[in-house]
Amino acid sequence: MNSKQKKVLIRIIIAGILFIGISVFSKISGYDNEIVMLTVHLIPYLIIGYDILIKAVKNIFHGQIFDENFLMVIATIGAFILKEYPEAVAVMLFYQVGELFQNIAVHRSRKSISDLMDICPDYANVERNGGIEEVMPEEVSEGEIIIIKPGEKIPIDAVVIEGKSEINTSALTGESIPRDVAEGDNLISGCINGRGLLKARTIKTYDDSTVAKILDLVENSSLRKAKSENFITKFAKYYTPAVILLAVLIAVIPPLFFNGIWAEWIEQALIMLVISCPCALVISVPLSFFGGIGGASKKGILIKGSTCIESLSKAEIAVFDKTGTLTKGNFKVTEIYSEKYSEKELLYYASLAESFSDHPVSVSLKEAYNEELPKNVVSETEEISGHGVISVVDGKEVAVGNEKLMKKIGAEYKECNLAGTIVYVAIDKEFSGYIVISDEIKENSQTALNELEKLSVKRKIMLTGDRKEVAENVGKNLGIKEIYSELLPDDKVSFVEKFLKEKQKEKSLIFVGDGINDAPVLTMADVGIAMGGLGSDAAIEAADVVITDDNPVKIPLAVKLSKKTMGIVMQNIVFALAVKGIIMILGIFGIANMWLAVFADVGVSVIAILNAMRCGKVD
Repeated sequence: MNSKQKKVLIRIIIAGILFIGISVFSKISGYDNEIVMLTVHLIPYLIIGYDILIKAVKNIFHGQIFDENFLMVIATIGAFILKEYPEAVAVMLFYQVGELFQNIAVHRSRKSISDLMDICPDYANVERNGGIEEVMPEEVSEGEIIIIKPGEKIPIDAVVIEGKSEINTSALTGESIPRDVAEGDNLISGCINGRGLLKARTIKTYDDSTVAKILDLVENSSLRKAKSENFITKFAKYYTPAVILLAVLIAVIPPLFFNGIWAEWIEQALIMLVISCPCALVISVPLSFFGGIGGASKKGILIKGSTCIESLSKAEIAVFDKTGTLTKGNFKVTEIYSEKYSEKELLYYASLAESFSDHPVSVSLKEAYNEELPKNVVSETEEISGHGVISVVDGKEVAVGNEKLMKKIGAEYKECNLAGTIVYVAIDKEFSGYIVISDEIKENSQTALNELEKLSVKRKIMLTGDRKEVAENVGKNLGIKEIYSELLPDDKVSFVEKFLKEKQKEKSLIFVGDGINDAPVLTMADVGIAMGGLGSDAAIEAADVVITDDNPVKIPLAVKLSKKTMGIVMQNIVFALAVKGIIMILGIFGIANMWLAVFADVGVSVIAILNAMRCGKVD
């Protein structure tokens, strides 16, 4: 509870004690002097409601007349005019209790997001002019040397050039186990350095760094509103003027046309205003979504807005990329076949041809060669999408890629049917051999797919550019029946377009990719989920949901959380409308009293808010 909430609580306690004291005194003594009773009731009323009175007046001058502050002021002043002093104080007192519950709930839901926002670094230690300068992260250029001391936040994405340490990534990934880093390892901004001193070279500017993009994502998450949230906003806009008109009609028609008593029907009109206050809906629905987004961020799941939660809850089809999503993406050379050159020479040419790339296949080739590659021996490089690369190495044309590339250059290759990614190598258009690179299925991939099945995501599809044998082997192990392999990037787009047409209209399709080369499909899907997107610009910008580590179990967790959030949203809408509707009907017929009206307003709001607070908790 913050200082502002504590002050409100103190006012509630003081006003409550005075109100109870006055009520007990008047009951025991029977004292009923109107001027005295009005005066003593005004004291707790003003203590608890002065800010509401001020807000209502300010809003009127700003053209915002029909809000809950206006309704509370009209209802309570009307009660004073009708000499119902205890009811006037009680309405304002319980309204403030409801507001306090709302503020505490918002604070709790916001805390998990504010914790994430706390990843923002305050400064960076930069090597300049033979010394170390402490500057704002925004002032550091790409390629500068920064020093990260033990316990400091990493200010900008960088690569370690000196030192060893452990990095705490919990603020971004939700994982408590630190990650070891040493020379050559990448550092992600927003994480906290452990005990070691690190010297690193920045690989991005602050504006392009992971921390800046994630902060932007979280700050703008509230802008993407779900249909139900937009409905409540529009509903409140027209609902409040309508109930004020209804209250006027209740106050006027019975006395004018049915010989009703003016005082009684004006009181019923005021009761109607209290009943009709839409606080429960206007507060609890956005709070539910906010709680869901905050709860997800604690688990290392960044959701870009309530519209994504709504779409996730309706997931029917899950489409997966293979490499880096269902598999580890840690490629290792497991087989080498060479016809003309030695295995070492074949690796030499293949590694140099792919040396410009950071693709996992390229990395695995370099690791298998296990020697420093010479520089300035690659004079030309052409990447052919979905095929491979052709480079000029030591004056020789080296083609490295799949069988499509071999056919394209006219090389007669020997087909390999081993499980794994097959990299064919042709030198000067003559087939020289192949290299088999294998990938492992992630330990939690099967668990994730099983959990999605339980959550009614029955159709699971795998799209990959890998060979048919590799794709079917992975699909068989994971129980995926729909497998589409050897796809070019454009093919994935076409397939997702096809699946979107096949799904039920009210349901949604989620696509899960590594966020690096799947940006077009991530954008096209109803919900694009980037796996292991931490540090990937494409993931953060293209996806609707970013899972900040490589754990596939976070996918069903995100779906489960969204279903729970949407369930609570619907519970609050139905409960609030039902209770208000019933008591409103009683009010129209003059049956409801002010205390029942207070329950319809404050009571329903408190119950809805407490229910909304459950959104932030998910196992």
